[in-house]
Amino acid sequence: MLRFHTHQGYTAGETMNRDGTTVEIPITGMTCASCVARNEKALRRVEGVSEANVNFATERATVTYDPALVDLEHLREAIEKVGYGVPAQTDVLKIRGMTCASCVARNEKALARVPGVLKADVNLATEKATVEYVPGQVTHEELVRAVARAGYEVDEDAAAASADAAALVDHEELARRRTYLALRRKVIVGAVLSVLIFLGSMQFGFVPAWLQNGWVLWALATPVQFWVGAQFYKGAWAALRHGSTNMNTLIAMGSSAAYIYSALGVLFPSAFMHEGLGMPHYFDSAALIITLILLGRMLEARAKGQTGEAIKKLIGLQARTARVTRDGVEADVPVAEVRHGDVVRVRPGEKIPVDGIVVGGTSTVDESMLTGEPIPVSKGEGDEVIGATVNGSGSFTFRATKVGAETALAQIIRLVEQAQGSKPPIARLADVTMRDCVVERLDLTNATLSRVDLRGSRLDLAGGFDRLRGVTIDPAQLLDLAPALAAHLGLTVRTG
Repeated sequence: MLRFHTHQGYTAGETMNRDGTTVEIPITGMTCASCVARNEKALRRVEGVSEANVNFATERATVTYDPALVDLEHLREAIEKVGYGVPAQTDVLKIRGMTCASCVARNEKALARVPGVLKADVNLATEKATVEYVPGQVTHEELVRAVARAGYEVDEDAAAASADAAALVDHEELARRRTYLALRRKVIVGAVLSVLIFLGSMQFGFVPAWLQNGWVLWALATPVQFWVGAQFYKGAWAALRHGSTNMNTLIAMGSSAAYIYSALGVLFPSAFMHEGLGMPHYFDSAALIITLILLGRMLEARAKGQTGEAIKKLIGLQARTARVTRDGVEADVPVAEVRHGDVVRVRPGEKIPVDGIVVGGTSTVDESMLTGEPIPVSKGEGDEVIGATVNGSGSFTFRATKVGAETALAQIIRLVEQAQGSKPPIARLADVTMRDCVVERLDLTNATLSRVDLRGSRLDLAGGFDRLRGVTIDPAQLLDLAPALAAHLGLTVRTG
């Protein structure tokens, strides 16, 4: 296993000294002393590695490196490039509460910090984190705690359902449906109130005078601000508690600035007039900012609901039961209970439950779900049959050779899941762009506030506010929605 040393005063799992961090990495595939030399040379060439020693007897490499320049993933890549391996295991976490690329980056960073984690990929569209780690070094509970420290929550109900792929897909679909309906309800309320606020703020001639009253506009804007937009405040507060910011921070700041400025204008109109300021209300800006962004998230939630359709259709191809002969007696059993070596009978028109070799009888099998070929294939003794393909008019028996996760269909499902959970370079670029966007917009806010003019007793608040309220909306936010829209269109962009 990957072994970290503990030193008082530093994070458990690491040895920190003046030369850097020391870690022991298991290596597979070494057969002689030249393998040792090859691995040592490969590791020492990695920038940031100050020392690397490989022990052939224990099959471990002791590496001292600077964590600011290199991480475990780079060390593993160096080992794999020279033809050896580092054993790894994968865990998939369903994370709730993510809303933007900043959330993705925060979770990836938190998971990568867990000692023994080799790689962490978080996908916003599927709301899943795929974590690679060395077996025996990291537990599921440690990963859950890392996510919690970042301010998010792991859906353990989804983890419990993961043993049954169909149950997991249904659970995720139900959760996304609930999220979508809740967002739709808020968008409808927000849209109706925002239109009324906009009409009252623009002072059109056909708008009744009572709707143009500041108190009425304030009353209409308050539920939009604090009920429709509640999730933005919750998200911003969660990020603030963990010393960070995200897109929720920008939305909460921008809309709150408009709302508070307008509310002060309603409460103290004479103070503004005394300073020579007009009294335009910005309740419409606050309401529209919240409603439009929530509309985007509603569309995103609907698009995310499409990501599980491919898995669900594949799972639907599986047979539910198998007719197995045991101790001379044929009986229908759940396909999950079929074992290696079981003799299974397939009757006309039935789906073949698992992969195997025909031991008796002849028939034709429709393998179009696997090959796309519509013409049935003849099967006889000694021929291979694939689970989830459909038997024709004949009947035959076969011996099960691959069951459970070993079947061809199970491997296809796993590959599709990995494709949905992995992240191509363009998605990583989008994450970096969105993460930097938050920081840049907050810097712009500080710069804007620093330009508020103090001229005698006059405050140029209106001009400063016009600049400030623009920090919330940015075209780069469209990158946040792109993965979900791609999933809605059935597109999957990957490397290779």
